Amino acid sequence: MKAGDLHDLTVDQLQDELIKLKREQFNLRFQTASGQLENTARIRQVRRDIARIKTIEARKQTEAAKAS
Repeated sequence: MKAGDLHDLTVDQLQDELIKLKREQFNLRFQTASGQLENTARIRQVRRDIARIKTIEARKQTEAAKAS
């Protein structure tokens, strides 16, 4: 997921996307533990996407606080 796509989303949409990615991260951890994970690079992608969403969400919240 690209940061430009995330900037267009609202805070609620970002939170929904964050929940979806955290579920995926949880499932990937289980697959790793059971030896079923084939695409190990996906763990890194999901982790970075989570960080990207959190960064954009925090930035939007500070912009909203400054506007108030």
